[in-house]
Amino acid sequence: MTQQDRHDAIVTLVKRQGYASIEQLTRHFSVTPQTIRRDLNQLADEGAIKRVHGGAGLESSTVNTAYHTRKTLNADAKQRIAECVAAQIPDRASLFINIGTSNEMVAEALRGHQGLEVITNNLNVAAILQHKEDFNVIIAGGQVRSRDGGIIGEATIDFINQFKVDYGIIGISGIDDDGSLLEFDYQEVRVAQAIIRNSRQVFLTADHSKFHRNAVVRQGNIAQIDALFTDRHPPEGIQRLLREHDVTLHLADTPS
Repeated sequence: MTQQDRHDAIVTLVKRQGYASIEQLTRHFSVTPQTIRRDLNQLADEGAIKRVHGGAGLESSTVNTAYHTRKTLNADAKQRIAECVAAQIPDRASLFINIGTSNEMVAEALRGHQGLEVITNNLNVAAILQHKEDFNVIIAGGQVRSRDGGIIGEATIDFINQFKVDYGIIGISGIDDDGSLLEFDYQEVRVAQAIIRNSRQVFLTADHSKFHRNAVVRQGNIAQIDALFTDRHPPEGIQRLLREHDVTLHLADTPS
């Protein structure tokens, strides 16, 4: 069993039980406690599990990780995903860019483009793109979340419903085994749903840790997107759903 196979199996076991001790994992995988501790620390750094005394548990399904922590989690993978997304966006296209740290990296990766029209409910995205003189950057109105610069609420939804764009770029907090796209904030979810409805193509950015996370609010289903951009092959069940619904899978290049 490779390290990656063991990591995937650990997450599956913790997800099924809710908690797994170092002693149990050591016996189950026939490895040393030191190996399991390294595995758990790495998985916790990636946001896949929560490191607790004597073992590992699940991250909360009702409270998201703090924004400043999410900015650094899997940053290299998010950067590669962002570059992969940007490569699929032509010059002079129109697009929505939603809330999320991955989407902020997409905005960074798009600065080499020309003539884009960008509608966003993310103040950080607007700040990243504001100096591009050939871009038309439009900020949605609504309530600003102090923790991450996201803009949400009924006014945001009404604003987005005025547009029909070429590409909608959305992020997600978790992808369930049945293909459900999961988030923590129902107001953010309603804005994302409006973006999906008003985009000709929907691009979902999700690093590999999102395949193991639970969140309490259903944003939609993987069948509603046109392309998934990630850094590792999804679990087989998710891959089957992608094939069934003709969703294109883009795997970001691994580091050289």
